[in-house]
Amino acid sequence: SVSPSPPAIRVRPLTCTETRRGDRQVVHSLGDGTVHVSAARHDATFGFSTVFDAGASQEAVFEGSGMRQLVELAIDGFSCTVFAFGQTGSGKTYTLMGPLAQSETQPAAPGLLGLMQRSFACLLEQSRSRSSDLALSASYLEIYNEQVRDLLSPGPPCALPLRWSKTRGFYVENQLSVDFESLEAIADLLLQGSQRRRTSAHALNRHSSRSHALLTIHVRSRAVSVHPALGTACPSKQGTLCFVDLAGSERVKETGSSGELSVEANNINRSLLALGHCISLLAKPRGKRTHIPYRDSKLTRLLARSLGGSGITLMVACISPSSHCLSETLSTLHYASRARRVTTRP
Repeated sequence: SVSPSPPAIRVRPLTCTETRRGDRQVVHSLGDGTVHVSAARHDATFGFSTVFDAGASQEAVFEGSGMRQLVELAIDGFSCTVFAFGQTGSGKTYTLMGPLAQSETQPAAPGLLGLMQRSFACLLEQSRSRSSDLALSASYLEIYNEQVRDLLSPGPPCALPLRWSKTRGFYVENQLSVDFESLEAIADLLLQGSQRRRTSAHALNRHSSRSHALLTIHVRSRAVSVHPALGTACPSKQGTLCFVDLAGSERVKETGSSGELSVEANNINRSLLALGHCISLLAKPRGKRTHIPYRDSKLTRLLARSLGGSGITLMVACISPSSHCLSETLSTLHYASRARRVTTRP
């Protein structure tokens, strides 16, 4: 049997802006997976299986979160998903991808690479060491203002229809899937797609993601013939490894957003609210669950199988330790606590 990965919490360091402003550090990791939030009128302790404090390296997050096991399960034919959740500016994109400034001419230092690049390297390493013949491909989408757009297709991004079928569940019609065989090739696809993704600057984050992004690696192992005397042939398998970089939850009052930024924020918050509602209902015992409203947003439709279906899902909840972000931090921790109670049947 395979158990879903429990949520992991990552506390980023205080930023220079927060330090200059005189913000206090109100979040403390107490060890053994315990997070303590201490501020005026707020004193709460949360327990998780894994907590990474401000000093944790990118490698420590990869090895300690169970990400390596997810890669191996995807090769074995399971549907695996990792998604980063938290307030805008809490370190979600950094955790998944590493520094935002990286490009073809200015690659990130190896130690700063995120869960995505480390998973790609692990996947290709595993594919070389196993006797099965693996075929790898990738698709990269964003949900921007409730429109699904392909980040790998040439030309300006255009909206793609989201369909449903009994056999496939919810799926995106006409999305581009690109084959790759090397680490350089998939790194280029990640870079190409992320540069086309919608971002903007506001009061809390200079590079705020204005869309939810989903990069899916499709892993197909071809059937391997075995000598009759040694046993039967190994059947083909098809697994997926999906990375979901959610746009950050935000309060328009705090970010100073107006006009188009405000419309984007409202769409982001609406889809995150729908996701939270689905998680709250999934956290209830199976006998007490009502209908799960996956159709309430494009995001929950695309994550339906990952959240409550036959997949294995890892949630990385990113939080700021600053007193200025207290309410959003508490909201994220409560969110992760509910997600911890969700069980799936992979």
